[in-house]
Amino acid sequence: MSEVLLSAKNLTKRFGGLAAVNGVSVDLELGRIHAVIGPNGAGKSTLTNLLSGDIVPTSGSVALGGADITGHRPEKISRAGLGRSYQKTNIFAPFTVWENVRLAAQSREQHALAWLHRATDFIAANARCERALALSGLENRRGAIAGTISHGEQRQLEIAMTLATEPRVVLLDEPLAGMGTAEAERMVALLQRIKPGHAILLVEHDMDAVFALADRLTVMVNGQVIASGTPAEIRADATVQAAYLGEEH
Repeated sequence: MSEVLLSAKNLTKRFGGLAAVNGVSVDLELGRIHAVIGPNGAGKSTLTNLLSGDIVPTSGSVALGGADITGHRPEKISRAGLGRSYQKTNIFAPFTVWENVRLAAQSREQHALAWLHRATDFIAANARCERALALSGLENRRGAIAGTISHGEQRQLEIAMTLATEPRVVLLDEPLAGMGTAEAERMVALLQRIKPGHAILLVEHDMDAVFALADRLTVMVNGQVIASGTPAEIRADATVQAAYLGEEH
């Protein structure tokens, strides 16, 4: 059995009388991709925000590496080893690809006056930057201005920035959204490359990609889990078919 790096138990988030997430539990294991699927409004992004600390749960708990992180601020959770991407691409558009990734890597430096030093002084950060560029497949695009590269490359860049912080757990919120076939294939290959060294939560609507990548799936509808299991189990689940997947899957 793989090592559980992140464990959420009975997470609930209420906004007034609405339970956007209601009693959801999920374990993320090293070397495995756990996909969360469901229709719009199912609570998938809210769940991701609860795990990353962007939203504080109404009840339930989250543990990262065995330590309780429930209610901790996002930056503290990030430094504890969790990285994430968002639905909307979040990059520094005027900077080069390399500068974007290096800034993410530099965020892990502990020097109070780090901003006064030259970028070349940060040897460890630059090494993290180079590893992230190589893993994300962007080595040959390092000098390109981030705002001018393709949508697919921008999504790759965002993941490279996440990897540069050296997380063990990675949360990805619709990384294939808006991509053409070729770009989606490159993203699938990227996720397969980073899988061995990370525990990954994947929120995604591209069912072909989900079933190609996921070791385990959780299906949410109206804030609740209606099924959880292997891809084969989810494909065969009549409740899931009726609620979301349809007969073609």
